[in-house]
Amino acid sequence: MTDPRAVARAVDALRRGWPVAIRGADGTLRLLAIETADSERLRAFDPEGAAPVLLSAGRAATLKLANQREAAAPDGPVLVERTLWLDFDTATALADPQLDLATPLKGPFRAIALAAPEAAAAALRLARVAGLLPAFFAIPGEDAEAITPADIDAHEDAARLRIVGRARLPVEGAEDSEIVAFRTDEMPGEHVALLIGRPDGNPPLVRLHSECLTGDVLGSLKCDCGPQLKAAIAEIEASGWGILLYLRQEGRGIGLINKLRAYALQDQGFDTVDANTRLGFAVDARNFGIAGRMLALLGQKRVRLLTNNPDKVAALEAAGIAVAERVPHKLPPNPHNERYLATKRDRTGHQL
Repeated sequence: MTDPRAVARAVDALRRGWPVAIRGADGTLRLLAIETADSERLRAFDPEGAAPVLLSAGRAATLKLANQREAAAPDGPVLVERTLWLDFDTATALADPQLDLATPLKGPFRAIALAAPEAAAAALRLARVAGLLPAFFAIPGEDAEAITPADIDAHEDAARLRIVGRARLPVEGAEDSEIVAFRTDEMPGEHVALLIGRPDGNPPLVRLHSECLTGDVLGSLKCDCGPQLKAAIAEIEASGWGILLYLRQEGRGIGLINKLRAYALQDQGFDTVDANTRLGFAVDARNFGIAGRMLALLGQKRVRLLTNNPDKVAALEAAGIAVAERVPHKLPPNPHNERYLATKRDRTGHQL
C-alpha cells in the first residue's frame, strides 16, 4: 500500500526544517534538508557530526567530484564524506551554486559509497516536490514514519487529479470562456483549464502553458511566457474553439524559488540548461501526464497542439491523447530573451 498523504506531510516537514526518512529496497535514510536547516537543528539531528552530505550528480560535477569512482554515475545521487571542515555553513555553500563565486575554494571533499541508493535518489525527487535545493545531511537508520519511493510516485500520480470546480469566465480576448479547476487531495495548488468557445466537432486547439509568475504576472522580459500566454488565448479564440491548460509547474517543475536561483546563475553567465543542472535538477522536470489527465477528464482524446516543443507532443501521446497536428507557436524575441530562446532551440529541441 502506498500513502501519498505521507509525502504531503514529509514535504511540510522539509519546508519547516524538520527531519524526514525514506525507506528504499536497499535501506533507509534519515534526512535533514540543508536549505531549511541551521546549525542548531543539525546538532540535534547529528550530534556526532558524522552525517555525510547527499547531493545530485549535477551538483557533484560542478564541485569536481564526478571523476571519483563513487560519483561516477552521471544521473545518480552522490554522498560526500563528512569532514572537520564540512560544517553547516560549508554544506550550505555546497548545496547552493549561487554561492560559488562568493566561496570559490571548497574542499577537498571525497565521494563515498551510498548505503541506500534507492532512498537517496528518492530524496532528490522529494526535494524537487518540496521546491527545495536537492541537498541533505543523510544518516542510515530505520524510522517508523519513513516514506517510500512508491509513496512519492503515488503523490505525483496524474491519475489522482479530479475536477473540483468550474464557472463561466470571460477573459480579455476571449469572452466566451469557462474555467475548470483540478486538484488532488494532496497537492497544495490547483491546475486550471480555460475552455474558449464551443465544441464544433473538430479537435480543439490546445495549449499547455506552465505557470510563470515572473512572465505571466510581472511581465518579465527574460522569457517569452507572458506573450505566449496572451498569443495562445488569441489564437485559440480565432480557431473557433480550444483549451488552454495552465499547469502549476513553475520553472519547468522546479518551483519559483529555484527558478529565481537559476536566474541568478544566468546572470553569472550560464544558460538556462546549465543553470538547472548546476542547481541539481533535470533540464525539464515537468509532468505532462497531468495535462493528459486534464484533457481526458474534459472528454478530449484528440487535439491539435499549439507548441514548439516536440516533447509535449510525445508526452500527451504517451498519456493516451492523440495529437492530430502540431501548430507552431512562434513569437519574436526581445534583447533580454534572445539567448534564452536560442538555448531552447539549440539545446532542448524546440522547433523555433
